[in-house]
Amino acid sequence: MSIAPGSDALARDEAGVDVASTSPDAAGPDESGPRGSTLPRYLAVKAGGALISLAMVVVLGFFSFRILPGSDPAINLTRGRQVSAAEVERLRHEFGLDQSLIAQFFRYVGDLLTGNLGTSFVYNQSVSSLIAEKIGPTLLLTGTAALISITLGLWLGQLAAWRRGSWFDKLQTGTALTFWSVPTFWLGLILLLVFAGMLHLFPAGGMTTAGSDETGFAYVLDVLHHLTLPVVTMVAVVYAQYLMVMRASVLEEMSADYLTTARAKGLPEDKVRARHAVPNALLPTVTLIFLHVGGLIGGAVTVETVFSWPGLGFLTFTALSAPDLPLLQGTFVVFSTIVILMNFVADLLYRVLDPRLKAA
Repeated sequence: MSIAPGSDALARDEAGVDVASTSPDAAGPDESGPRGSTLPRYLAVKAGGALISLAMVVVLGFFSFRILPGSDPAINLTRGRQVSAAEVERLRHEFGLDQSLIAQFFRYVGDLLTGNLGTSFVYNQSVSSLIAEKIGPTLLLTGTAALISITLGLWLGQLAAWRRGSWFDKLQTGTALTFWSVPTFWLGLILLLVFAGMLHLFPAGGMTTAGSDETGFAYVLDVLHHLTLPVVTMVAVVYAQYLMVMRASVLEEMSADYLTTARAKGLPEDKVRARHAVPNALLPTVTLIFLHVGGLIGGAVTVETVFSWPGLGFLTFTALSAPDLPLLQGTFVVFSTIVILMNFVADLLYRVLDPRLKAA
């Protein structure tokens, strides 16, 4: 009999016998011995990789935005106005754009190390304050979408795998693959056209009704009304990925010996699935979940733009239109930092959840 790593449910049988205690390896690797010394090294390697990734983000983000066609904000901000060349040069000097790229870069890095993300050319406001103002709506949108997507995807995925080949499995996988292949902006536009434009069931954009002075519970209902279509758009595309990964993980576990042992002990199928198969199948989804939590925030640009949701995504779209270089750099660094941080957390959790990695 083999017991899958991480399956604690089989450690005690129905008669109360501690199965795991009979195995010499049941207690797992001794973290206090030589193997335990690998944990600091593991943390150092992962943290170093995250810092290197962040450094590359800063470098690529700075230079990429400056090589885009029409990336001179002084010209873009004065377009359509009668201004002299001297006025354009004055603006470029004010923005520090008359310096060499290397000088601008080192000044940018110095400001970044002190927490200064610069001043927005368009809003004439510090980038840090703009991001702090807009991050709340983005977290509300992406947090709600992530919670629903994870719950729905993992639940339907494990049910579809357990009923492999049934009409339920075919329906769920077919629907998931369809939504997975649909561009987010296209789905958002369709929902906007049907439910806001034709049926008038939901507002066409924004976070609250324009001119509304509602407070309390009425305000919450108004926000939820505006939140529905953006959340449905994000959930429809994202939940499919969790469903397919969870389904594949459960299918891989279904042939394991420890499930045969659980059935031989007389456990019903629902308990075999819930207590043994699903906990072990969750391991491969940990990284995906945390990567997508970070990716959802970065992917909010499209959804927030379609629905005019006043978050970081819509702010980034506005910055691209100018272009507003300090604001673009600031939002780019914030989005990238969140993704890198979520990746780092996923690596740590995977090591905690999978005992096999502790011995590595």
